[in-house]
Amino acid sequence: VARRLSLRKHPECHSMAGGKAIEHLAQTGNWQQHPFRLPMQQYRNCDFSFSGLQNLVNKAITEKEEEEGIQEGEILSCVKDIAAAVQHTVAVHIIQRTYRAMLFCIKNSILSPKNATLVVSGGVASNQYIRKGLQTLADANDFGFLCPPPRLCTDNGVMIAWNGIERLRAGLGVWHSTDGIRYEPK
Repeated sequence: VARRLSLRKHPECHSMAGGKAIEHLAQTGNWQQHPFRLPMQQYRNCDFSFSGLQNLVNKAITEKEEEEGIQEGEILSCVKDIAAAVQHTVAVHIIQRTYRAMLFCIKNSILSPKNATLVVSGGVASNQYIRKGLQTLADANDFGFLCPPPRLCTDNGVMIAWNGIERLRAGLGVWHSTDGIRYEPK
Protein backbone atom coordinates (compact mmCIF):
# COMPACT_ATOMS: atom_id res chain seq x y z
CA VAL A 1 0.00 0.00 0.00
CA ALA A 2 2.84 2.39 0.86
CA ARG A 3 4.44 1.74 -2.52
CA ARG A 4 1.12 2.25 -4.34
CA LEU A 5 0.58 5.52 -2.45
CA SER A 6 4.14 6.60 -3.39
CA LEU A 7 4.90 7.43 0.23
CA ARG A 8 8.64 7.71 -0.49
CA LYS A 9 7.70 10.96 -2.26
CA HIS A 10 5.68 12.25 0.71
CA PRO A 11 7.62 14.97 2.57
CA GLU A 12 6.88 13.44 5.98
CA CYS A 13 7.75 9.88 4.98
CA HIS A 14 10.63 9.92 2.49
CA SER A 15 13.05 8.09 4.79
CA MET A 16 10.55 5.70 6.41
CA ALA A 17 9.82 2.07 5.65
CA GLY A 18 6.35 1.47 4.21
CA GLY A 19 4.64 0.22 7.37
CA LYS A 20 6.09 3.04 9.45
CA ALA A 21 4.97 5.60 6.86
CA ILE A 22 1.41 4.20 6.88
CA GLU A 23 1.35 4.34 10.68
CA HIS A 24 2.74 7.89 10.74
CA LEU A 25 0.20 9.27 8.25
CA ALA A 26 -2.67 7.32 9.81
CA GLN A 27 -2.20 9.20 13.09
CA THR A 28 -3.71 12.32 11.55
CA GLY A 29 -6.01 10.60 9.07
CA ASN A 30 -9.67 9.68 9.41
CA TRP A 31 -10.27 6.00 8.65
CA GLN A 32 -14.02 6.59 8.35
CA GLN A 33 -13.50 8.65 5.17
CA HIS A 34 -12.52 5.49 3.25
CA PRO A 35 -13.85 2.46 5.13
CA PHE A 36 -12.75 -0.84 3.60
CA ARG A 37 -14.63 -4.13 3.86
CA LEU A 38 -12.96 -6.57 6.23
CA PRO A 39 -11.26 -9.51 4.53
CA MET A 40 -12.56 -13.07 4.74
CA GLN A 41 -15.75 -12.33 6.66
CA GLN A 42 -17.39 -15.37 5.05
CA TYR A 43 -14.81 -17.70 6.65
CA ARG A 44 -15.33 -18.53 10.32
CA ASN A 45 -11.77 -19.63 10.99
CA CYS A 46 -8.54 -18.13 12.29
CA ASP A 47 -6.79 -17.59 8.92
CA PHE A 48 -5.47 -14.20 7.84
CA SER A 49 -5.44 -12.83 4.31
CA PHE A 50 -4.88 -9.34 3.04
CA SER A 51 -5.01 -9.91 -0.73
CA GLY A 52 -8.69 -8.93 -0.99
CA LEU A 53 -8.00 -5.79 1.02
CA GLN A 54 -5.07 -4.95 -1.22
CA ASN A 55 -7.32 -5.18 -4.27
CA LEU A 56 -9.92 -2.90 -2.64
CA VAL A 57 -7.24 -0.37 -1.68
CA ASN A 58 -5.69 -0.37 -5.16
CA LYS A 59 -9.12 0.20 -6.69
CA ALA A 60 -9.87 3.06 -4.25
CA ILE A 61 -6.50 4.70 -4.98
CA THR A 62 -7.07 4.46 -8.73
CA GLU A 63 -10.53 5.99 -8.37
CA LYS A 64 -9.16 8.84 -6.23
CA GLU A 65 -6.36 9.50 -8.73
CA GLU A 66 -8.94 9.81 -11.52
CA GLU A 67 -11.14 12.02 -9.31
CA GLU A 68 -8.25 14.33 -8.45
CA GLY A 69 -6.86 14.25 -11.98
CA ILE A 70 -3.42 13.06 -10.97
CA GLN A 71 -1.12 10.38 -12.34
CA GLU A 72 -0.11 7.21 -10.54
CA GLY A 73 2.90 8.09 -8.39
CA GLU A 74 1.65 11.50 -7.31
CA ILE A 75 0.47 12.08 -3.75
CA LEU A 76 -3.30 12.06 -3.19
CA SER A 77 -4.86 14.79 -1.07
CA CYS A 78 -6.56 12.08 1.01
CA VAL A 79 -3.42 9.97 1.55
CA LYS A 80 -3.66 10.25 5.34
CA ASP A 81 -7.26 9.07 5.37
CA ILE A 82 -6.44 6.10 3.14
CA ALA A 83 -3.48 5.20 5.37
CA ALA A 84 -5.74 5.39 8.44
CA ALA A 85 -8.41 3.25 6.77
CA VAL A 86 -5.91 0.59 5.72
CA GLN A 87 -4.29 0.50 9.16
CA HIS A 88 -7.69 0.29 10.88
CA THR A 89 -8.95 -2.50 8.62
CA VAL A 90 -5.74 -4.51 9.06
CA ALA A 91 -5.93 -4.05 12.84
CA VAL A 92 -9.57 -5.14 13.06
CA HIS A 93 -8.89 -8.18 10.85
CA ILE A 94 -5.93 -9.24 12.99
CA ILE A 95 -7.85 -8.66 16.22
CA GLN A 96 -10.90 -10.62 15.04
CA ARG A 97 -8.84 -13.58 13.88
CA THR A 98 -6.69 -13.55 17.00
CA TYR A 99 -9.80 -13.51 19.18
CA ARG A 100 -11.13 -16.57 17.33
CA ALA A 101 -7.80 -18.32 17.91
CA MET A 102 -7.90 -17.45 21.61
CA LEU A 103 -11.43 -18.86 21.95
CA PHE A 104 -10.45 -21.99 20.00
CA CYS A 105 -7.43 -22.61 22.24
CA ILE A 106 -9.45 -22.19 25.44
CA LYS A 107 -12.37 -24.32 24.18
CA ASN A 108 -10.04 -27.13 23.14
CA SER A 109 -7.95 -26.96 26.32
CA ILE A 110 -4.84 -25.96 24.37
CA LEU A 111 -4.35 -23.05 26.76
CA SER A 112 -5.28 -22.74 30.39
CA PRO A 113 -7.58 -19.76 30.87
CA LYS A 114 -5.77 -19.03 34.16
CA ASN A 115 -2.38 -18.11 32.71
CA ALA A 116 -2.93 -17.72 28.97
CA THR A 117 -0.67 -15.20 27.27
CA LEU A 118 -0.89 -13.51 23.89
CA VAL A 119 2.55 -13.01 22.36
CA VAL A 120 2.78 -10.50 19.51
CA SER A 121 6.04 -10.26 17.60
CA GLY A 122 7.46 -9.61 14.17
CA GLY A 123 7.03 -6.54 12.01
CA VAL A 124 3.33 -6.06 12.72
CA ALA A 125 4.08 -5.72 16.44
CA SER A 126 5.96 -2.49 15.80
CA ASN A 127 2.69 -0.77 14.78
CA GLN A 128 1.41 0.95 17.92
CA TYR A 129 -2.22 1.04 16.70
CA ILE A 130 -2.29 -2.73 16.12
CA ARG A 131 -0.32 -3.38 19.29
CA LYS A 132 -2.76 -1.31 21.37
CA GLY A 133 -5.74 -3.16 19.84
CA LEU A 134 -4.20 -6.53 20.65
CA GLN A 135 -3.33 -5.35 24.18
CA THR A 136 -6.99 -4.36 24.65
CA LEU A 137 -8.10 -7.76 23.33
CA ALA A 138 -5.76 -9.57 25.73
CA ASP A 139 -6.88 -7.44 28.69
CA ALA A 140 -10.58 -7.94 27.90
CA ASN A 141 -10.07 -11.73 27.90
CA ASP A 142 -7.77 -11.97 30.93
CA PHE A 143 -4.78 -12.95 28.83
CA GLY A 144 -1.28 -11.84 29.62
CA PHE A 145 0.31 -9.76 26.87
CA LEU A 146 3.93 -10.01 25.76
CA CYS A 147 5.35 -7.87 23.01
CA PRO A 148 9.01 -7.04 22.40
CA PRO A 149 10.05 -3.40 22.19
CA PRO A 150 9.41 -1.90 18.74
CA ARG A 151 13.14 -1.85 17.94
CA LEU A 152 13.06 -5.67 18.01
CA CYS A 153 9.90 -5.93 15.89
CA THR A 154 11.27 -4.79 12.56
CA ASP A 155 12.32 -8.15 11.18
CA ASN A 156 10.86 -11.61 11.58
CA GLY A 157 14.45 -12.87 11.49
CA VAL A 158 14.90 -11.60 15.06
CA MET A 159 11.76 -13.47 16.12
CA ILE A 160 12.92 -16.68 14.44
CA ALA A 161 16.40 -16.39 15.97
CA TRP A 162 14.91 -15.80 19.44
CA ASN A 163 12.69 -18.86 19.03
CA GLY A 164 15.77 -20.86 18.01
CA ILE A 165 17.67 -19.74 21.11
CA GLU A 166 14.76 -20.68 23.37
CA ARG A 167 14.44 -24.10 21.71
CA LEU A 168 18.20 -24.68 21.96
CA ARG A 169 18.18 -23.80 25.68
CA ALA A 170 15.25 -26.16 26.29
CA GLY A 171 16.71 -28.91 24.07
CA LEU A 172 13.51 -29.04 22.03
CA GLY A 173 13.71 -30.19 18.42
CA VAL A 174 17.40 -29.39 18.13
CA TRP A 175 19.55 -31.44 15.79
CA HIS A 176 23.21 -31.49 16.66
CA SER A 177 24.26 -33.05 13.36
CA THR A 178 23.30 -32.03 9.84
CA ASP A 179 24.15 -35.47 8.41
CA GLY A 180 21.37 -36.75 6.20
CA ILE A 181 19.59 -33.40 5.98
CA ARG A 182 18.86 -32.36 2.41
CA TYR A 183 18.65 -28.65 1.62
CA GLU A 184 16.58 -27.45 -1.32
CA PRO A 185 16.48 -23.73 -2.10
CA LYS A 186 13.24 -22.36 -3.55
